[in-house]
Amino acid sequence: MALTARTFVQTTSLYSAPPKRYLLNYEYIPDVLDKRGPYREGHLGLAKEMAEAGTCVSGGPFTPPGSDVPNGALFVFTTKEAAEKFAAEDPYIDGGIVTKSTISEWTVAIGTN
Repeated sequence: MALTARTFVQTTSLYSAPPKRYLLNYEYIPDVLDKRGPYREGHLGLAKEMAEAGTCVSGGPFTPPGSDVPNGALFVFTTKEAAEKFAAEDPYIDGGIVTKSTISEWTVAIGTN
C-alpha cells in the first residue's frame, strides 16, 4: 500500500492524541492604553517568566480591525493550572485593566501550538 497524505494522517492519529492547550481570554477596559502603565511591567514579567518555564506557549493583545487600541488579549498555556495561575497573579486583573477573563480548553487540530 502506498503511503499517501491521507493514510499517513489516519495511521499517525492512531498513535498520538492531539495536544490540549488552555486559552486565557481577556477583555480590556476601553482606555487600556492610558491606564495600563503602572501594571504593564508586572504583567509582561509574569508572561515572560511563564514562557521561559514552558507553561505559556504564546500570548498578546488583539485589536478590532482598523483600530490601534487593544480590546483584549489571548494567552495559550500548556495546562489549565498555568492559565489559572497567570490570571490569579496578573496585575492587569487586580488593577482593573481586565473586565472579563475566561479559560477554555483547546484541542490543537492543525499546527503545533
